[in-house]
Amino acid sequence: MPRFFVHPHAIADGTIQLDQESLAHIRVLRLGPRETFVVSDGSGLDYQCILAGDRAEIVSVSDNLAEPTVSCAVYLAYAKGERMDYAVQKSVELGADRVCLFPSERCVVKVDEKGLPKKLARWGKIALEAAKQSGRGKIPPVYAVPDYQSAITQAAEGTVPLFLYEGEDRRGLQAALEKHPRPDTVSLVIGPEGGFTEVEATRAQEAGLLSVSLGKRILRCETAPVAALAAVMVLTGNL
Repeated sequence: MPRFFVHPHAIADGTIQLDQESLAHIRVLRLGPRETFVVSDGSGLDYQCILAGDRAEIVSVSDNLAEPTVSCAVYLAYAKGERMDYAVQKSVELGADRVCLFPSERCVVKVDEKGLPKKLARWGKIALEAAKQSGRGKIPPVYAVPDYQSAITQAAEGTVPLFLYEGEDRRGLQAALEKHPRPDTVSLVIGPEGGFTEVEATRAQEAGLLSVSLGKRILRCETAPVAALAAVMVLTGNL
């Protein structure tokens, strides 16, 4: 069923004022008068609606069932264009609560402050479309921090803060999560195309992150968040 997101202020007196972007999408889908669709206010509530001109008439309200019970923050080192797009898109589809982007030593891409707002707007749009497609009840924010230290400091605040490191040979992601079977929050820190340096790995552990492996195979930077998030969702009963 088609899904649209609106600001909570657009909801009043049993109807929802649709914005121009949503109305344009409705025209593309050729939804006719009285056809049914879903509108979300981004807080986890779904409004079953029927089309009434430029507004949506609310038929019923229910909790969104697609939101995971675990809040999973994904920290991604910058990667090349399509790889970054894919990683953001799939992270949202798989249930990430938010996506934080950061620079690291082996990043191929160098994002300057001047061009960052435009890139963040693009990734925000990708997150919005992924949230619609996957039936999410919220739009996970995509934002950036200026340096590696800021990323690992934020990530360390999670109940289970995990640092995905190809040099780890003692602890797997599953073993780390089994010690916290019902975590409130999970952080996943994922490196760039060239992986993390030993110095970065040491700094992450000093910040309080748990170094974990995703197995014996080395995954591409855009594949790692998909594998890690899928594993977290399975092990926490969300997939």
